Order: sequence, then C-alpha cells, then structure tokens
Amino acid sequence: MRSTGEVMGIDLTVGLAFAKSQLAAGNKLPVEGTVFLSLADRDKDTGVRAAQQFVELGFTIVATSGTAAHLRNHRIPVATVVAKLGEASGTDAVELIASGKVQLVVNSPRGRGPRADGAHIRTAAGASRVPLLTTAAAGLAAANGMADWARHPLQVRSLQEYHRGVESNQLEFEL
Repeated sequence: MRSTGEVMGIDLTVGLAFAKSQLAAGNKLPVEGTVFLSLADRDKDTGVRAAQQFVELGFTIVATSGTAAHLRNHRIPVATVVAKLGEASGTDAVELIASGKVQLVVNSPRGRGPRADGAHIRTAAGASRVPLLTTAAAGLAAANGMADWARHPLQVRSLQEYHRGVESNQLEFEL
C-alpha cells in the first residue's frame, strides 16, 4: 500500500474543517477575487448554492455557457460567460486562469468534450497555482469554509477539546 498524501481537517464546523484540509493540502482558499465554475448537469443545483455563497462573500462569478445559464436562471449574477476551448470568440477558461484573473476553479466535467476541456482547465489551474475543486460538493464546502473562516479564525485544538462536554453515549454507534 502506498501513501496518497491524504490530509484531514477537524474543527467545530464542516466548513472550517474543509478550509483546514485545503490548507494542509497546500491549497489556501482565496478571500477575494473571481471564482470560475464549469459544472456537469448533475452538479448544477449544488453549484447554485455554492455560487450564492461565493457572491455573498463578495466574489465575482465567471462560468461556461451552460453553467452560467443555470446560475442566471436562479438569479445568481455571472460577470462573464467563458468561451469553450477552441471557440473563435471570447476568452476561454485556460486563458482566463493563466492571466491570473481567477482565484478559484470549480470544475466537474462530464462527457467526452467537457472531459477534454476539463483536463486543460485543471492543468491550467495547477500550472497557475490556483486552487482547484473537482466537485460541486467541494465547491460548496469551500464556500461554507470561507464564510466560516471570515467569522471565526482558524485555531488548533486538541482532540480532548473537541470532545469536552460530549457524553460517552453520544460517541457510541451500532455496527
């Protein structure tokens, strides 16, 4: 068995725990800027919740055409609709990320064309050292973590501190 370099975060909220896990993995979540969203259809509803949280935190949203349409249908402002890779008009996601105009990427592709675009998007994010999340659920966890972090500073606590006040019967469960 090999180590995969997995990390864990623990805190009083899931959001803060996720933020800590990202820090431990070397991905500091941004506090301002632009979030790029490109979501598979199965992730769009969760993506709406994440995008709303990002907007409430003051982030600008840019998205691919399908994701942008879904967000706008739910009254989420999208500043820019990003062109698909290889389209003649408009700036594509790779150019936008490489230019430094994106601080966080949430990309959950599905299908042959989107999967190929997703590989280029993920490569650009890695090369530009932009945090990359590959599911809408991770995007929502990040948004919640960023909101929690804005209200509560991250702290290091012992396991005993997390369990203080927890009754022993609350830790039991059936198998």
